[in-house]
Amino acid sequence: MTRGTDVTARAEEALTAYLAEAAIPWELGGRAGEYVVTLPGERKLRVVASLLVRDPMTSVSAFVVRNPDENHLACYRFLLRRNLRLPMLGYAVDSSGDVYVTGDVPTRAIDADYLDRLMGAVLTAADEPFNELLALGFLESMKREWAWRVERGESLANLEAFRSLLEGAELTHGAAAEPQGGDGADVEGAPPQE
Repeated sequence: MTRGTDVTARAEEALTAYLAEAAIPWELGGRAGEYVVTLPGERKLRVVASLLVRDPMTSVSAFVVRNPDENHLACYRFLLRRNLRLPMLGYAVDSSGDVYVTGDVPTRAIDADYLDRLMGAVLTAADEPFNELLALGFLESMKREWAWRVERGESLANLEAFRSLLEGAELTHGAAAEPQGGDGADVEGAPPQE
């Protein structure tokens, strides 16, 4: 057994033990050494993160929000400012403009305490800014969704966190403002979707 294999085997053992102890749902990913974990969110229903255990570094990534419909500069500035105080991680944008939180951590450092801090950091980074990102990047979509739901008497439950921003949208967006998809489905990016 090579030294690298010993390091990754110990890290994988520590990871599976930690996930079991913390009762965090997980499954193996499509790549060797990949673990896909599901963390419970407050603003998002859940945060799905991928940990790819390798030697010398283990990578972690989690989806935050899809490519904003509007105000890209404000969204990215907001995320870059958050990067200044984000431990172990940073925000990144993929080729589609979707936002992720990512990081690389030393595989040798992986133990229960380190994993607890890492999972907390991932959850905080993906969940905490979610509503503000939606308000910055999807406000017009949410206004159309609100107007459509009010017009039809549909539930506003998943938009309640934004009531102060959305109330009255039915007056300016009217019945003709059907939400994306046209079938009453939640606007992509609006809570509680990921």
